[in-house]
Amino acid sequence: MSTPLNCDEYQTLAEALVEPAPWAYLMGGAADEHTLRSNREAFHRWTFRPRVLVDVDVVSTETSVLGTTLSSPLIVAPIAFQRLYHPEGELATARAAAAEGTPMCVSTMTSYTHRELADAVPGLTQWAQLYVLTDDGATRAHLDEAVEAGCTAIVLTVDTPLLGRREGELRSGFSVSPDVPVPYVAAAIGGVAHSPSTHSGRIFSASVTWRDLEWIADSTKLPVVLKGILTREDALLAVEHGAAGVIVSNHGGRQLDGLPASLDALEEVVEAAAGRIEVLFDGGIRRGTDAVKALALGAQAVLVGRPAIWGLAADGEAGVRHVLSLLRDEIALTLGLLGCTRPDAVRRTHVQPAVPYDQRA
Repeated sequence: MSTPLNCDEYQTLAEALVEPAPWAYLMGGAADEHTLRSNREAFHRWTFRPRVLVDVDVVSTETSVLGTTLSSPLIVAPIAFQRLYHPEGELATARAAAAEGTPMCVSTMTSYTHRELADAVPGLTQWAQLYVLTDDGATRAHLDEAVEAGCTAIVLTVDTPLLGRREGELRSGFSVSPDVPVPYVAAAIGGVAHSPSTHSGRIFSASVTWRDLEWIADSTKLPVVLKGILTREDALLAVEHGAAGVIVSNHGGRQLDGLPASLDALEEVVEAAAGRIEVLFDGGIRRGTDAVKALALGAQAVLVGRPAIWGLAADGEAGVRHVLSLLRDEIALTLGLLGCTRPDAVRRTHVQPAVPYDQRA
């Protein structure tokens, strides 16, 4: 294949290069994978309402999230075990994100510590994704190191009190070799081959509550963003308990099958947040048009997960950077064709529900 023109072409390249078990871990969803598929299908249920005769000679994709200027409304989502997809793993992703002016949300299951990434990639905006561990001391040590390394936000994943059953992962026999370091959970794993599907119960706490949000915010003094919010009720509680923001997400369809698509839950959460906290979006972004639809429904920015790893697997740092630049360029084009010159100019009036073919006049 020649140079990929879009994220789907990077997926094709990556699948040919990645071993079947790690590919199953990356791509699989829970149970029958209805939610996994719904995340993509939801974007087709919306169409654009462009405005014409607007001066769009200069279009900027810059925006701001948590007080930080981003080159585009894109954030690299937390993805675990990135060395399974490229020898440099998170280090290559971090270099690409920094070069593109994009924050990187670093997974608790990273192969590199926050300090290692900060030292290797000056200028990287790091967010620390946090799983609260059964070992309270390990969780606090992770938070302390994240603060010391200069992370600017904590992203507390709230939709994993138990791990979803991912049958593709189980069928493939996926496990992570001891050769792939996971410094923040190394003590719990004990230096043996491990699989999230069999070890998560003794690593991740199932007792996380709203009180944990409060002590994490108090101990770090960093903004805490809750990843995995899908309802009005939880958005209101996030405001009440001092969250700086929420990420509307169903964990890429990997947790509870039968959840709504992230896009279908977005407006409800935005309405409940009512501008008091920032609302971000995660779930099925493959095109700049997808990102702009999420912006129109109220998201301030979107997270990009699997496509970044496809780029990593296909071409390391250069591949991740190209994926991010492709999406940024598609966002810019979409903005211009909608009659918008910047992301915050996109409004709910720029989209409408699609009319099914059999209901058209």
